[in-house]
Amino acid sequence: MAKTTTDRDRAYWERHARGYDVSLRVLNANLGRMQALTADALRGAGRVLEVAAGTGVLTTTIAASAGELVATDYSDAMVRALEARVREAALTNVRCERADLYDLPYASGEFDAVVAANVLHLVPDLPRALDALRRVLAPGGKLIVPTFCHDETMVSAIVSRAIAVTGFPAHRRFSSASLRRALEEQGLRVTREERLDGLIPIGHVEGVFESGL
Repeated sequence: MAKTTTDRDRAYWERHARGYDVSLRVLNANLGRMQALTADALRGAGRVLEVAAGTGVLTTTIAASAGELVATDYSDAMVRALEARVREAALTNVRCERADLYDLPYASGEFDAVVAANVLHLVPDLPRALDALRRVLAPGGKLIVPTFCHDETMVSAIVSRAIAVTGFPAHRRFSSASLRRALEEQGLRVTREERLDGLIPIGHVEGVFESGL
């Protein structure tokens, strides 16, 4: 049986989990700013969901801002690395789970905030992904989506096309402007945005959906 796009994408992350942290820092040296912005956005939040948490680059820095943090990824290798990081940090308010962004096993309106960092350019179906995140958000809940913007600069566009040769599973290349436009088209009212410069810039975007599903 032929592999689906999702199977191929997941297989890529299973193979590359070990080098994930290094590659993030090579692509953008401003990860500390991304961590600080996200932690600030979550300050005082009750229940928070983090999807595509990867190895926990954000998880351990944002946990102190939340009453409870559920950190998820769909790659087994990523979840193992995530669990190890959370254990090492002795975080008692973090639960690590394997979950597919498209099929989140949580009740509607269960979370006060959702973090989806550096994943929107990777999802094959962006509207479906955003609908899934909106479903689990409580009314007025905050969505935080720092996202690599591969088409932001000439350099980032060249780098993006170079890493695509390795099988990197990007499904779209955002600029800061096109990222905001895509989010607004799905009903997100943007409340804060900032560009974090790097080899591939990150567009840090926060917002609230205008209405539920």
